[in-house]
Amino acid sequence: MSFLFLKEFLKKPMQIASIVPSSPTLVRRVASKFDFSVPRTIAEFGPGEGCHSREIARRMHPNSRLLLFELDAQFAGHLKRQFARDPRVEIINTDAQDLPAELSKRNIPHCDYILSGIPFSILEVNKKRGLLQKTFESLAPHAGSAFVIYQVTNELRRHATLFPRAESEYCLQNLPPMFITVFYKQGLNGNHGNGNGNGNGHKLPVESANGHERF
Repeated sequence: MSFLFLKEFLKKPMQIASIVPSSPTLVRRVASKFDFSVPRTIAEFGPGEGCHSREIARRMHPNSRLLLFELDAQFAGHLKRQFARDPRVEIINTDAQDLPAELSKRNIPHCDYILSGIPFSILEVNKKRGLLQKTFESLAPHAGSAFVIYQVTNELRRHATLFPRAESEYCLQNLPPMFITVFYKQGLNGNHGNGNGNGNGHKLPVESANGHERF
C-alpha cells in the first residue's frame, strides 16, 4: 500500500474514494476501454498516486497528451515528480469542474477520453450534474469519444442521461470491487446526446447477485 495514499485518505476520506490504490486487474481493465492506436487527448479526474495514469502513459501514442486534474496538493506534487520526464503528461492542481477553462487555456478543442475515479456518489446532485455537463461538452464529437469511470456503485448512470450510450462491467478483483462504466458521446446510430440532461438515456441496469448487470 502506498504510504502517501493512506495518509491522504486519512486526512480527506470524503475526497479520496478508497483506502488503497486500484488493483493491477482494475487498472488493466480500465485501460482496455481506450483506443491508443492514434494520438489522443486524455483527461483524468482525481488520479491520486497515479496508478491509472502510469498505465495510460505506458500505452498511449507518442503524440498523445494526458492532462491530470488532481485537487490534492500532495498527490499533485507526487505526480509532477513521477512524470517530470514525460512531456506528454501535465498535472493540473485544480478542480475537475475547471476542465473547459483549462482546455481553452491550452487551445485544446476537445478530449477524446476523460477518465474519472472521483467518488461521484458523495457529490451534491447539482455539482454532480454540472460536472457531467462539462464532461459531455468537453468530449470530441466522434464515435469512440467517451467518459470512463470506475466507482463502488453505479448510481451515476441515473444522472448521466445526456450520454446516449453506456456500457458497464463489474471488477471483483479490486478492494473494494468496482463498476467500470463507459459513457459514449455518440450512440450506436451516430446520434449525440443533446447535452442538457435529456439525451437518449439507457434503460437502467439491474444488478444481479454476482455483481454483474442485466438490462
